[in-house]
Amino acid sequence: MNKNVLNTDLSGKVAVVTGAGGILCSYFAKVLARAGAKVALLDLNIDAAQSFADEINAEGGVAKAYACNVLDKAICAEVANKVLSELGPCDVLVNGAGGNNPRATTDKEYFEIGDIDADTKSFFDLDADGVGFVFNLNFLGTLIPTQAFTSQMVGRQGCSIINISSMNAFTPLTKIPAYSGAKAAISNFTQWLAVHFSKVGIRVNAIAPGFFSTKQNAKLLWNEDGTPTARTGKILAATPMGRFGETEELEGGLLFLVNNEAAGFITGVVLPIDGGFSAYSGV
Repeated sequence: MNKNVLNTDLSGKVAVVTGAGGILCSYFAKVLARAGAKVALLDLNIDAAQSFADEINAEGGVAKAYACNVLDKAICAEVANKVLSELGPCDVLVNGAGGNNPRATTDKEYFEIGDIDADTKSFFDLDADGVGFVFNLNFLGTLIPTQAFTSQMVGRQGCSIINISSMNAFTPLTKIPAYSGAKAAISNFTQWLAVHFSKVGIRVNAIAPGFFSTKQNAKLLWNEDGTPTARTGKILAATPMGRFGETEELEGGLLFLVNNEAAGFITGVVLPIDGGFSAYSGV
């Protein structure tokens, strides 16, 4: 297996990753496995989680896939008990499950007179259930698995929770008010959890990825002919490094934050990995 970039040693530890059937979170699972952890990959799509678990096992790691709905407290508790029985108590929890929904997204960046009656989805057309779904998926989808797995961490030194925030949490992006608000809640919740569990051996931090081009956002960033969309132009113009991030560039931040020797006194931090996007004012 590949050597991790910080020599973080998670041998003998158990890592749980939610949303592990997706592009970024499956990569997080692989990174933690390469650092020596036994990894539980949780996802609503068990087939996707199983395929990535198979890849980890083929590389020589130890991984098991679990079907899990992060919005169902009973199911999360059941999965936590299975992980405890089959792999051991959780040492590292990566809350990666989340996402957006078209029902909570406006068609245009700016409201214009006449949009209410026009054939466009304006702010006034946002679906309350869609907005609620986005908030629940991101916020409750972090809170509920944390409830399920931190009971295995309490009182055991060296345990760590990593939440997934976003650039949206620093400055909301146009068109996606619900997702931006939900990720801001994740950053705030990370700080709250860090304080709440500070006396019982659990550190809580978050990483906030900037813009990464994946299959999940390809239609937003690239036209069918492969040329960049107008939104891609804006993103890159606002990113001082002038490019999208590579998935591998999230590895260092993750391994640093879960490394108790390197980051043992770090808790309540939201780490931007964004090519300078959050630092750039536009002028």
